[in-house]
Amino acid sequence: MEVKELQKERQQLFTDLYEGRVPKRIPIAYNVGWELAIRFAGYDLKQAQWDKDVVYDVYDKTCSELYGDLTPVAMTLRNPMHYQMLGAKGIVMSSSGQMQHPEVMSMNPEEYDEFIQDPYKMMVERFMPRIYSALDADPGQRAMNLAKAFKAYHDEFAVYAGTAGKIAEKYGYAVIPTHGFAEAPFDFLADFLRSFSGASIDMRRRPEQVVEACEAITPHMIKLLVDMNPNPSIHKKGFIPLHMAPYLNPKQFEKFYWPTFEKVIKAMVEAGQGVDLFVEQDWMRYIDYLADLPGRIRMRFEYGDPKVIKEKLKGKHIISGLYPLTMLKNSSKQQCIDKAKELMDEVAPGGGYMFEFDKSPLSIDDVNIENLKAVVEYVRDHGKY
Repeated sequence: MEVKELQKERQQLFTDLYEGRVPKRIPIAYNVGWELAIRFAGYDLKQAQWDKDVVYDVYDKTCSELYGDLTPVAMTLRNPMHYQMLGAKGIVMSSSGQMQHPEVMSMNPEEYDEFIQDPYKMMVERFMPRIYSALDADPGQRAMNLAKAFKAYHDEFAVYAGTAGKIAEKYGYAVIPTHGFAEAPFDFLADFLRSFSGASIDMRRRPEQVVEACEAITPHMIKLLVDMNPNPSIHKKGFIPLHMAPYLNPKQFEKFYWPTFEKVIKAMVEAGQGVDLFVEQDWMRYIDYLADLPGRIRMRFEYGDPKVIKEKLKGKHIISGLYPLTMLKNSSKQQCIDKAKELMDEVAPGGGYMFEFDKSPLSIDDVNIENLKAVVEYVRDHGKY
């Protein structure tokens, strides 16, 4: 099959899926982390992240070996250059070259009221300088440091995005545009402002301030996902990873997490914007909440009971994930294939399913590549409707 014809066929798989039709076969939508691809292509992890000249070769070598209907290599969002230029404390490179996200706290508990009054001002003037040392400077130097890092980020992004486009054309991959990245308001509070431990304490000591802070954050999340998208479409996905809910009891979830998260999703759906959720950890006790969300949302589940998820979502939303990445490292090839068959039998009937692992492998040490190939090729060959 010619590349253009293959790309058209693959694109139709996702068009049918997002528009509620049963596609010709199960779409395959996984990707491997950029760090894995670097090592798979034979480069040193630390050095390659600073070298734009290897980007095409990393993509090309990995894509020539791994099958996918979308580009099976994730474009890095955490290139070290601009983070080092900003003196980032929340995104740092480990000794192995992996980019890590240590817990940081940029907001003190006594600052809730000021934050609720003007979230944007507090983030720009007070919180960001605490987690980016290059912004903890006089206004002129701060502006210069930010401008340099901003340019570095966009120069990096242009290289990666341009290369990804060339690779998609070479291999005939479907393209699903991502427009917007944000978080559930409570997740934003816990991830970037108060930290996991800080937010956990605040729910007990200052619950009403936590609720008000989440309400204050909500318009900013909607702006990132909706207001900055001039041409919304269900085929353009706003991405939201969901973090904290599995660690909350039902009363906490209903009070602190769900109300503002639901507002964000409703705003996206009302605007005609596509929604892509990464449902991290185990959400089974809250699956009914997810099922009640409007629109047709892609939900990538990390853990959970596939049969119950399929039953609860009733074909309304798109299911992906649930294939345990650990099997690719620890199980035989046949066991890996058998698991894929089991999952397809449970979730694929009637459509509304795309194949994806429960999480993306970030290191080549996370998987046996031959097992990954065998699973993906099995789904390709046996996932026809």
